[in-house]
Amino acid sequence: MDEKRTASFADYPYGKEWGDSNRITREYFDSLLLEMRHLDGRESDTAFTLYGENFATPVMTAALSHLDHVRENAMVELAKGAAEAGAVNWVGMGDGEELSEITKTGAKTIKIIKPYADNNLIFEKIAFAQDCGVLAVGMDIDHAFDSHGSYDKVHGYEMKPKSMEEIREFVRASSVPFVVKGVLSQQDAHKSLEAGAQGIVVSHHHGIMDYAVPPLMILPDILKVTAGQIPVFVDCGVTTGADAFKALALGATAVCAGRVLLKFLEREGGEGVCKGIRQMNGELKGIMAKTGCCDLSHMDKTVIRRKFD
Repeated sequence: MDEKRTASFADYPYGKEWGDSNRITREYFDSLLLEMRHLDGRESDTAFTLYGENFATPVMTAALSHLDHVRENAMVELAKGAAEAGAVNWVGMGDGEELSEITKTGAKTIKIIKPYADNNLIFEKIAFAQDCGVLAVGMDIDHAFDSHGSYDKVHGYEMKPKSMEEIREFVRASSVPFVVKGVLSQQDAHKSLEAGAQGIVVSHHHGIMDYAVPPLMILPDILKVTAGQIPVFVDCGVTTGADAFKALALGATAVCAGRVLLKFLEREGGEGVCKGIRQMNGELKGIMAKTGCCDLSHMDKTVIRRKFD
């Protein structure tokens, strides 16, 4: 008689239990293989324009927060690195003084606001971010519930899911583009678009729910909804230029890199972050050149093949 097998951490390649969305996302990234196309090739260009501003790379920082354990003034140093690399800087939860210091670095910054139960607090944060001169604001809608289905609490603040009409009110309150982060379905993509969002981030918030669909798996379906009307960004699991290439080839406007940059931030501050982004962008350019994708307007999803298809 077969004995029932009990799994241990040693059975899993990433040291996580089955259902871990980060492991599933990594495996999906690695299942996507690339054709080489050298004839008629040329050097690649990664420059792009977002919300009226020009950037050298589509590799952006993720909307991180509370990095004091990494180094002093970590969020400001992160912004300095993004600015030096010609990249978009994203920032998550934090106080007004920190956001002010971040934007003073010259980094073109997108501020992501939590879905606070108190909508007045959200409106206040939108107004303050605008006064700081951010490139855009937004909300990570996926922080509404905790793992047991109760309203989430983050650093003492109660969260609450938002309706499409509430998102529409936040969009109206903002004089800069409003981005919805945490979109992982056609349904939420459609509602975000209907509410007037000027960008969405395809993301499961680094595994906020087990068994979440990998962002690159759902990306083509979401792009059918947005149909080129707004930028679509990809977050979660982007650790190399090859990961960035796969997302961009499938149609993403740009990608967010988070934890992979923290080691650069810890060692060398802003200079390290700049180095990390440029390293990823160099890897991206190399793959673009070897697949016949000369610039971001000529990315070609047909170079991607699924392993064992």
